[in-house]
Amino acid sequence: MILALFFPGFLGAQMAPRRVALPRTVIIDTDAGSDDLMAIAFLLSRTDFHVEAITIANGMAHVPAGGRNVLRLLELAGRRDVPVYLGRETPLSGSVEFPAEWRRNSDELPGVTLPEAHRAAETRSADEFISKRLVDAARPVQILELGPMTNLGAAFQGASRAAHTVRQIVIMGGAVGVSGNLGDGGAYLTNNTASEWNMFVDPAAAKIVFASGAPIRLVALDATQRVPVDMALFEQFQARAATPLARFVAQALATNRDLIRHGFYFAWDPLAAAVLANPMIATFRPKAIAISEKPEELGRTVEVKQGRANVQLAVDADSLRFRDVFMNALGVR
Repeated sequence: MILALFFPGFLGAQMAPRRVALPRTVIIDTDAGSDDLMAIAFLLSRTDFHVEAITIANGMAHVPAGGRNVLRLLELAGRRDVPVYLGRETPLSGSVEFPAEWRRNSDELPGVTLPEAHRAAETRSADEFISKRLVDAARPVQILELGPMTNLGAAFQGASRAAHTVRQIVIMGGAVGVSGNLGDGGAYLTNNTASEWNMFVDPAAAKIVFASGAPIRLVALDATQRVPVDMALFEQFQARAATPLARFVAQALATNRDLIRHGFYFAWDPLAAAVLANPMIATFRPKAIAISEKPEELGRTVEVKQGRANVQLAVDADSLRFRDVFMNALGVR
């Protein structure tokens, strides 16, 4: 090896093994609305993420229907290796539900074609799986939280140290410096203009999670309102979706065409998933956040001005960067 005589580092450079980054492990907790499923499709399309499991929370979809639809999406993606765990069908406290029509659409997914799944959900409950998995500190994992936090709250109640071993939790929910969304579409009559649906459905669970000490990135309406899904993005998906998961996203967007056309549709859960993959999409500020239990503002995410920061709040988001990250993962260019 004559080159090694003249270039002493040559042999070592040639022989040194290349370092390959391992995929980042994530558990997705979801209430299986259509935008949740788009967020899941995005992460399933990325080779730098390993979706270890998906847990189903009570929220937009009823838990059994949500579990079936997630299993069908995994079937479409060819990911029968990803287990699905079902959560409880009621909040930790109270009996608040999403509007019945929204739940029916999430259960039935009209206008969307998915194959039938050839397997069932796991027999272990979602909160039992989460609590036992998180305390395994030798295998750190992130959580993407896309719905009411019933499963996480129950898991932290059962094993409080699980909150200290999770690498981070990225949560889509809340409204800190902007109005809430309970009145969207006129489907729910309320005087509560401050709360967001995911927090409102199970404020007791949200309170447990925010007080747990877990590292949290909160993608609230403050950020999602900066990332509208417009007709240009919609038309790109309709024209250029080439993979099964991209075509699924195109169908899901088509079912919301009227909302998109009128400027009422935003990248709620897809933005949270994209932020998990690339935090540079959003601008974060440390904040102390509490969950209100006052009847007139139940579930409101309240900034405690003199409190100790317990979240990194996304106060802004880059719409163009989101589009680039989201569409490239799904092969829509």
